[in-house]
Amino acid sequence: MFAIKAEVSDPCAETFAFSAQKTMYSGKQIAKGDTTFVFASENEGGPGLIAGGVVTSTKAIAKKRGIARQTPRVSITMRRTALAKRRLGRSELRVFSDWKDSRPETELNFKFYRQATNKIAGISDQAAAFLRGFF
Repeated sequence: MFAIKAEVSDPCAETFAFSAQKTMYSGKQIAKGDTTFVFASENEGGPGLIAGGVVTSTKAIAKKRGIARQTPRVSITMRRTALAKRRLGRSELRVFSDWKDSRPETELNFKFYRQATNKIAGISDQAAAFLRGFF
C-alpha cells in the first residue's frame, strides 16, 4: 500500500498523473495495480486526503549524473476508485507526534507532515486500514 502527497489541480478527476515525484519509505517500489491514497498537499492549497485509487502505470526517473545524493523519483498515473467522505489533513494528524506509539495516525503524520515535501511513501497495512475508514 502507498500514499502520495502532491499538488492536485482537480480533486474530483477520474485519473491522476504525478510526474517525477520524490519517494521515501519504500515509495520507489510502487507498481501497476497497487492501491494508493492521495493527499492533496496543503502547501499548495489542498485539503489533505481526497481520494483512493489504483496505479495504472509507473516509470522510474533516472538519476542525474554528478549528484551524489538523490532521492529516487517516480512518475505514476492512477485511476480514482473512491473520494474521501471525511477530512484528514495536517491539522487532524498534528496531535499524533509520539513517534513510538505505533498508531496509524502517527505513521501518517511522521511520513507526510513532519517534512513539508511532497512524496510517494509506502504505508503499513494498519495505516491503509485506517485510511479506508475515510471513504
